[in-house]
Amino acid sequence: MGRSGGQIVVDSLVAHGVTTTFGVPGESYLAVLDALHDTDIRVVTCRHEGGAAYMAEAWAKFTGRVGVCLVTRGPGATNASIGVHAAMQASTPMVLLVGQVATHEQGREAFQEIDYREMFGGVAKWATEIESADTASAVMAEAFHRAASGRPGPVVVALPEDVLSSTTDSPAVPAIAVDLQQPSADEVDAVLAALAAAERPVVLVGGGTWNDEARADLVAFAEAHDLPVVVTFRRNDLMDNTSASYVGEAGVSMPPSVRETLEAADCVIALGPRFGEMTTAAWSLWPVGDPGVTLVHVHPDPSQLGKIHTPSVGITARSDALLAALRSRAPATPGHGEWRAARRDAFVASLSSPAQPGPLDMGEVMAWLCDNLPADAVLTNGAGNFSVWPNKFFVYGPEARLLAPQAGSMGYGLPAAVAAKVADPARTVVCFAGDGDLQMNLPELGTGLQHDAQPIVLVIDNGMYGTIRMHQERHFPERVVGTDIVNPDFIAIARAYDMHAEQVETTADFPAAFARARASTTGALLHLRVDPDQLTPTQSITQARQS
Repeated sequence: MGRSGGQIVVDSLVAHGVTTTFGVPGESYLAVLDALHDTDIRVVTCRHEGGAAYMAEAWAKFTGRVGVCLVTRGPGATNASIGVHAAMQASTPMVLLVGQVATHEQGREAFQEIDYREMFGGVAKWATEIESADTASAVMAEAFHRAASGRPGPVVVALPEDVLSSTTDSPAVPAIAVDLQQPSADEVDAVLAALAAAERPVVLVGGGTWNDEARADLVAFAEAHDLPVVVTFRRNDLMDNTSASYVGEAGVSMPPSVRETLEAADCVIALGPRFGEMTTAAWSLWPVGDPGVTLVHVHPDPSQLGKIHTPSVGITARSDALLAALRSRAPATPGHGEWRAARRDAFVASLSSPAQPGPLDMGEVMAWLCDNLPADAVLTNGAGNFSVWPNKFFVYGPEARLLAPQAGSMGYGLPAAVAAKVADPARTVVCFAGDGDLQMNLPELGTGLQHDAQPIVLVIDNGMYGTIRMHQERHFPERVVGTDIVNPDFIAIARAYDMHAEQVETTADFPAAFARARASTTGALLHLRVDPDQLTPTQSITQARQS
């Protein structure tokens, strides 16, 4: 009888070591769901395809393995597209499997029909369709290879209903090995030569292809060569923040100390970043084209070398491979201790926020969390001014992780937190969410309930879309339109999902409330009301209107 196309798709998932999938079921891929029944793959049933795609992306970022998301045709695919965009911006390996109308119905605008190659062509790394059961195994092998090779990213595979139900005797195509893209000895020498000639070097790290070993190698390399290290937008956990070489994050609301480090540097060793808008302060740090500094750019995708800034040395390689090659190489310079120490001191000083108005001070809350969270805690966040707290005021040690959207999309934090609990139930996972941000994917509390993956959620509530209100007040002061929010009873909602929930009114109340949250076996939500006049840690609405 052979195997059905649906069976081949699932056999391919097994062959590629997939243990977990995220998605929302649909009638367009019933044959795949049926084949999953006979495997050990965990199927995490989500409440919305956008949440499911976020979970797959966060799971991949957290585990270092290709994330898998399954959604139905039409609305399922359009809903999931936000997670595909997030994966592309973050260089995260992900495969999105999308149901599709039967091949003989295509081109007629059949019910829920979309041309996925066209729809995802400019969003995903690759978008394709399995056109027959005979080619299903080969397409799946190519999809996983493309997702994980070079610059990692999302791949979309459409699954026509008739292809899933048809059978074939075609043999399985094995997984395709991923090229680790090792640098040459001459390229390693070029990195060391650039450092030897520099007076104020800095290492800028970002992109994909990072794992625990690469993180450890980065610390060893930076400390051996006495180098300051800056991470890119929301990649704080790529470098041990407790190391004397860590000097901050280049992203939205870039601290002055980080900008000063990058502007004063005469040599930038860039391991993996794309030189995006957030990391370069809207491309204002260095001139587009010739950056005016010695730039060593290391990236697995050669098209990124010279795309924004022309490098002095361009190396097509994975960051982890280069760091492994540098591991045994002795420093080529006497060190840059004075420069590195000054930048470290400036970073440490930036961790202190001014006193916040109102009875609950998030600056003090963050200081307490830094001192009291487990060393291997996982923090997540979506988008909004509230994200400054986990992104700028938390110190990520060597075991701590941050899962946050490089695409700057709202609603990411809760799905990411659920995904982290799915991947490692024993870890303490804390989701930071604004009141508007949380409501983008609030029903994913149900996914956490169903799959015993309930994190601790901190709702930082100022009754508005804070980031947009900030820009509104700065550019159109006192002309408030569309940014106020009337919120539901978050505590009642959380309790309906069987979570511990309580209001935290003051800074002094937070430690005991958080202890109760950690003790809960069904996750927790703490509702933190903050002063709505405070737009950022350093500016109020009143101050914005006066400036």
